[in-house]
Amino acid sequence: MKFIGMIAVMFTLAMSVSVSASDAVKIGVVDFQKVLAESESGKAVEAMMQKRGKEMESGLKDLGAQIEQLSDQLSKEAMVLSKEKRDEKQRELEIKKYDFQTLQKKYQSEFRELEAKYIDKLKKQIFEIAKDIGQKEGYQLIIEQSAVLYYPDAIDITSKMVDAYNKKYPGDQAVLDKPE
Repeated sequence: MKFIGMIAVMFTLAMSVSVSASDAVKIGVVDFQKVLAESESGKAVEAMMQKRGKEMESGLKDLGAQIEQLSDQLSKEAMVLSKEKRDEKQRELEIKKYDFQTLQKKYQSEFRELEAKYIDKLKKQIFEIAKDIGQKEGYQLIIEQSAVLYYPDAIDITSKMVDAYNKKYPGDQAVLDKPE
């Protein structure tokens, strides 16, 4: 019983030391999405992704217009075409529709992959900067804002992160075509 009593006393002492030491803990909170949206590199990636998205959308619109044109042509000529020609046009229309769906899935997958690669690269860079700021300025903990239910505005270091990120990775030096 004495042994358990000594352990309880040591645990209580250890907790009191921990509590007094935690009074000076410096904590920072960062809004990752805001850093992405406001940093030069984040804006450059966003612009590049929008451009690629519009290119993909344009390709789909062109194919969609071809499908619509073929469908209209088939509707107009259905009565005058022979059964073989009508079946041939119908097969051609079905092939175009299948091509459209396949291209749409391919573009969606490609877009998600590309976005994930760039976001991952930016995230690594942002984490590196958070670590640098944490070490240089004596933070014991820097947490992503989405993981926190409440925090006072005084510990929000998002703008500091954006400034440090822009300084270390200017938008004109962002390597957009080579995600890691």
